[in-house]
Amino acid sequence: MSVLQKPIITEKATANSELQNTYWFEVDINANKLQIKEAVESAYGVTVDSVRTMNVFPKVKSRFTKTGVVSGRKKFTKKAIVKVTEGEIIDLYSNL
Repeated sequence: MSVLQKPIITEKATANSELQNTYWFEVDINANKLQIKEAVESAYGVTVDSVRTMNVFPKVKSRFTKTGVVSGRKKFTKKAIVKVTEGEIIDLYSNL
């Protein structure tokens, strides 16, 4: 089981990484803050100050078809916002 699934690279996340030295990751839904901190420190070789997590609940979508209404939902995810110590950076674009 991998704790870190993927980094979140959006305009808001990139702005926060430049201004506030925080990085966003999509993580396993069963991971806690200590596991996320250890995973980021071992994967990127930086020192983590704090970790904030948020649960992202799935959106319910429905559409009308010939056979009736079809409804479904997206998957349940968890995001983590990781603050790194001053002067250290995580290069997310080197693996692209």
